[in-house]
Amino acid sequence: TDIPTFVEYGAADLGIVGKDTIVEDNKNVYELVDLKFGYCRFVVAGPEKLLPPGDLTRFSHARVATKFPRVAETFFKEKGIQVEVVKLHGNIELAPRVGLSDLIVDIVSTGRTLRENKLAILEEIFPATARLIANRVSFRMKSEIIQPLQDKMKEVVEKEDLEG
Repeated sequence: TDIPTFVEYGAADLGIVGKDTIVEDNKNVYELVDLKFGYCRFVVAGPEKLLPPGDLTRFSHARVATKFPRVAETFFKEKGIQVEVVKLHGNIELAPRVGLSDLIVDIVSTGRTLRENKLAILEEIFPATARLIANRVSFRMKSEIIQPLQDKMKEVVEKEDLEG
């Protein structure tokens, strides 16, 4: 999605976008409110035969296919695991089946697509939900408009949390 770019460059003051996009795109925007919908998880997955999940260091020098190279590289670097990241734009789940990669990093909600492709989650990286983001200059210059909206959105989200 281009929403973070529109917001970063001031073409839009505010936007709603998934945390997955915020982390991957690394745009210079403020993240104002976790809207707590659109829940998904970043995961490392691989062929079911690699189960049970465990120490990912056994995959040092593995090839990892993903739409999210920044997330994948950061995750494996923080674990001290050297991998080769292959950026794909779709059908990530096919990469291990055709020998393009050993593992994948992708977002999942139910995991159905992984199971259909005989893949299993080896480790969860982090959860992601929709977020309200703001242009940094707009946030300061238009605070009299943005702040009440931010407060109201937080209030609605908190109320939804309480009501379950």
